[in-house]
Amino acid sequence: MEFKELKKFFEEHDNYLILTHKSPDGDTLGSGFALCGVLRDMGKKANVVNNENLPVRYNFLYDGYYVQEFEIETVVAVDIADEKLLGSRFAKYEGKIDLCIDHHISNTHYAKELVLDAKASAAALVLFEFFKSQGIAISDQQARCLYTGIATDTGCFKYENTTPKAHMAAAELMQYNINFSQINRKMFDIKSKQRLKVEEMMISEMEYYFDDRCSMICLTSQMMQESGAEPAEFDGLASIPLTVEGVVIGITIKQRHENVFKLSVRTTEEMDASTFCCKFGGGGHIRAAGCEIEGTLEEVKQKVIAAVSEALEESAR
Repeated sequence: MEFKELKKFFEEHDNYLILTHKSPDGDTLGSGFALCGVLRDMGKKANVVNNENLPVRYNFLYDGYYVQEFEIETVVAVDIADEKLLGSRFAKYEGKIDLCIDHHISNTHYAKELVLDAKASAAALVLFEFFKSQGIAISDQQARCLYTGIATDTGCFKYENTTPKAHMAAAELMQYNINFSQINRKMFDIKSKQRLKVEEMMISEMEYYFDDRCSMICLTSQMMQESGAEPAEFDGLASIPLTVEGVVIGITIKQRHENVFKLSVRTTEEMDASTFCCKFGGGGHIRAAGCEIEGTLEEVKQKVIAAVSEALEESAR
């Protein structure tokens, strides 16, 4: 769907439920609340929902937000490559999503209509370009949401997915009253004591494989419980394994249920993270991707280690 068609879609439909992915990040929430605000400004009714409680660290994105009462007519997914990422609460919408706005090359084309720019640094950037191209005004709050989505998905503009368009969009959004320095400090610099304890625990338990080219963190439910930290303190750990010198693939294995583990994979230019995670039914970006694997922790680790061995051999050819 082109941007002109997307604008017409929004004009012709009503009563929007905007879905964001489980384990929400700045891009899915920033995109969701920015779109919600614009739709409400158009005179539409819209709500944003997530499988979990909205993380407190992102409360500035939904400042002033309130739930509207209406019968849902149109379901929109933002920054969601696969329906499996909706979470258990919203699995009921699988096969019923009217529109998806995304930037993941691994998008499974599950929605009836799709706006996809796989070269965009963030879903928030796709929305920014849509609003700008169609002459749709945005408020300071919506600009705050869009900037956060772009900044967080580019790692404060240091990840490889950062593009000139991302910088130019950020520069334009900085002209709004968004306090961008405070956003970046909150997203990238501020850590609670509990979070620092979690990171200390993770680093002390990090494992290395294949002459230290692969680093791995395993985070079990028991470890999370014993740490005493809130669930939100375990978000955003995936970048830690790749900070080790010489590592080309960093893996974080986080237990979700008794025999279900979430993999977050980060890679250097030597390896494609999305291709790696596709082997387990997941996907994402070239340098950052994820998936879920069932089994005991040891079974999951063996599967992952075998896949890393295969991927390293392929990259050496």
